[in-house]
Amino acid sequence: MEFSLLHSDKSTNARAGILTTPHGLIQTPIFMPVGTSATVKAVHTQELEEEVKAQIILGNTYHLYLKPGLEVLKAAGGLHKFNAWDNPILTDSGGYQVYSLSSNRKIKEEGVKFKSHIDGSSHFFSPEYAIDMQRIIGGDIIMAFDECPPYPSEYKYAKYSLALTNRWLDRCFKRFNETESLYGYKQALIPIVQGGSYKDLRRESAEEVCKYASSIYAIGGLSVGEPHDIMYDITAEVCDVLPKDKARYLMGVGTPENLLECISMGIDMFDCVLPTRNARHGIIYTSQGAINIKNKQWELDFSPIDESSSCTTSRVHTKAYLRHLVRQGEILGAQIATLQNLTFFLWLVAEARKQILNDNFEVWKKGIIPIIGRRL
Repeated sequence: MEFSLLHSDKSTNARAGILTTPHGLIQTPIFMPVGTSATVKAVHTQELEEEVKAQIILGNTYHLYLKPGLEVLKAAGGLHKFNAWDNPILTDSGGYQVYSLSSNRKIKEEGVKFKSHIDGSSHFFSPEYAIDMQRIIGGDIIMAFDECPPYPSEYKYAKYSLALTNRWLDRCFKRFNETESLYGYKQALIPIVQGGSYKDLRRESAEEVCKYASSIYAIGGLSVGEPHDIMYDITAEVCDVLPKDKARYLMGVGTPENLLECISMGIDMFDCVLPTRNARHGIIYTSQGAINIKNKQWELDFSPIDESSSCTTSRVHTKAYLRHLVRQGEILGAQIATLQNLTFFLWLVAEARKQILNDNFEVWKKGIIPIIGRRL
């Protein structure tokens, strides 16, 4: 795993780079579609590669552990073989999903005991087991097991949580270094910066993770309910500490505006369920702004969903037709909407990269945010 920084924008901290992985190159900045349960919902892998132009997708360890289960994934030869995606994959550690089960989990020094959201059965994740699971799943990039404090959190708890995450991080790297990948290629383990909304804890955490050699450093625990200005302040603070020659991954973020603002601070990688989840609820991102396709104003609108989109489907089908499909609950509606949203997000980061390489990112960002941020 290697990150090469190609160019830094003159007016901002935005960067363009290349991340080399066992399953291919990734041009940064990049957005990673989320494939929760071995699939990016409503889109098959051929469309992801050819239409969406996705370079990497994300798999959720917690969900894959429950279904289809580690035995199935190991028998298949890993997630790449199981879902027929021969490009890079990043897997999370399950820490965020455990965080989201706050009423059904208990955190201890050893790890986290929790109940399945499917059937209520009891399970236990430790830092060591998080590594073992991700070895079996087979992602190119795997994440350390961390504890994500909620927002808001008292300083005392955020400090305790960070100390626990640091101890777990050490255990993750120890397990990683004493085990091998299972499928003939090397995996990369990525540490995560935590610390809640407290700048001193965030700086402390960023300094701690830098003690571990990595091509990527992640920032977790944001986009958990805090105002955007806090997200931006924390992101800028952490980017100031993390190595300039390594990739920065902001986990779970976010809206199109969030992506561009955080790219300007030096973030290289993003993931978020927003484009896929919102697509299934009828929120469509276009080059002219966001649309709630369920609204009556689109009932007789026979113009293309987004005539400027690089998504062929969105140039062929009309807003009126997509509204009909979504309101009827037709599967095709979710498919078309998801294709448009993912294509838009991947276009956005690809265009950001072009503007960075041309030293025009700041001017372009200021012009496009008011357009893509509006509701039509």
